Amino acid sequence: MKKLPYGISDYQSLIENNYYYVDKTMYIEKLENLAERYIMFLRPRKFGKTLFTSTLENYYDIKKEEKFKKLYGETYIGKNPTKLRNSYYILKFNFAGIDTTNEKTTIKGFKEKVTASISDFIKGYSLDFYINSDMTAEGLLNNLLIAFKNQKQGKKIYVIIDEYDHFANELLGFNTNQFKNLVSKNGKVRKWYEILKEGTESVIDRIFITGVAPITLDSLTSGFNISSDKTQDERFNEMMGFTEQELKELMRVQNIKNDEQETLIPIMKENYNGYKFSIHGKEKIYNSNMCLYFLNSYTELGRIPERLIDVNITSDYSKLGKMLDLCKGEERERVIEKNVSGEGIVSEIRQKFNPAMEFTETDLVSMLYYLGYLTIEGDEVGYPKLNIPNNVMKEIYSDYFLKILREEINIDINDNYTEIAREIALEGKIDKIIGMLEKYLNNLSNRDYMKFDEKYIKLIFYCIAMNLKIFRLKSEMEVQRKYPDILLIPRERDKGYKGVMIEFKYLKKGEENKLEEKQKEAREQIKEYGEFEEIKELENIYKYTVIAVNDKIYVEEIK
Repeated sequence: MKKLPYGISDYQSLIENNYYYVDKTMYIEKLENLAERYIMFLRPRKFGKTLFTSTLENYYDIKKEEKFKKLYGETYIGKNPTKLRNSYYILKFNFAGIDTTNEKTTIKGFKEKVTASISDFIKGYSLDFYINSDMTAEGLLNNLLIAFKNQKQGKKIYVIIDEYDHFANELLGFNTNQFKNLVSKNGKVRKWYEILKEGTESVIDRIFITGVAPITLDSLTSGFNISSDKTQDERFNEMMGFTEQELKELMRVQNIKNDEQETLIPIMKENYNGYKFSIHGKEKIYNSNMCLYFLNSYTELGRIPERLIDVNITSDYSKLGKMLDLCKGEERERVIEKNVSGEGIVSEIRQKFNPAMEFTETDLVSMLYYLGYLTIEGDEVGYPKLNIPNNVMKEIYSDYFLKILREEINIDINDNYTEIAREIALEGKIDKIIGMLEKYLNNLSNRDYMKFDEKYIKLIFYCIAMNLKIFRLKSEMEVQRKYPDILLIPRERDKGYKGVMIEFKYLKKGEENKLEEKQKEAREQIKEYGEFEEIKELENIYKYTVIAVNDKIYVEEIK
């Protein structure tokens, strides 16, 4: 049985050490057949970008010709090789891990990455080249290209750049001035890309650049305006990440039986699936790293992991707040509220933008798409309609929403989610979660600009409930064209845990005389939902009406 390639991003090591490879090599052929030779392709973190660049590297490397059959014999491209296989000298750069403490450390780190890649290149291909440590990164690249042209006449270079934007992402979170300096007309990074562009006129034949977001492209335009962005091209929608069929085959190879798959796939779909990067894309994609983390834990321990989110991914996505903070005020709040409430956003997706100069609501939505916090759900009047792809992202949004809410009202709320979860699961009661909701409302009511309504109250409750890990949260789940406001369903129903269904109503200050009317309305609705088969089959579901009158809450249990 082949091993799961969790954490493996080197293609040769993966194949030679008997790891299972989800075959993406058909896209090598598709890329090669494009008229364009300088490609930009962006995907969120942990989607297999580095492994794909390694797959390209090994396929085109002139040194690996003798290993071609061993490395690619079982793949699509091994059975359908292209005319350019093993015909290039590979010059590969990876700009992850640069110290961005300040401009000086960033430039130093950038040069060190360039130097290390050039060193590997000259050793790997036995070039006569001296690395002068006093030279700039752009100077070193320029001299290397000249030396290559002189020593390898008629030969061509394939440049592969991974994580091209990594250091820029880091800088944007806390120092936009440094970002401007690095990518401005006289910036070191921009000059380096100008040299790269000049190289395409002599020895560089192809370029493949990958990263997360096009945040430096606008700044680099005059220095590097030759790449073709295939990020939203429907032909490459499934090039990275896993399709459901690929996931099922991976599970089959791990001897996970069909009945087990029927249990596992809904969990993985709810938490890791949902990504579509083109309006016309055929399939929704799973985050490959999250799937491998889940399956690695499952095959080793024989059970579903307690933590559904890999801690490494959590740390990557914790940068959401930094990116959202680039857009201030009502625009930011409007975007967050639309996303968390499930309303979604219809927006253009920018292919090039420079947040250091201006960061509009459209820029923010575009950034969230590139980072994987939003994905294309469909289209409306010709524009993409974007929404949160899965539960993992919903949890991250919910945490951030409550964080900025606490900052707005300047209170410290004790988030004792363990006690809240225990009370619901063991007793079917909602006293503690309602108590936390009241704390928010009591403080928010003092802010004149806050526009209270039923939707906003549900939004706060929803974000609190998203932190209750032992429950599946359904918000306005469609049941026979009716919509219960909140359903908390235990993930482990065989343990006898209880769940709750809640119907919310809201009255403004001064409308207290309508309380009984609203309670009756909510009572009738929740009783109606409770009679549907989809609800009746859920055992141990406690039903409540929750009426908020400004900042006071009235709860009634419906038997």
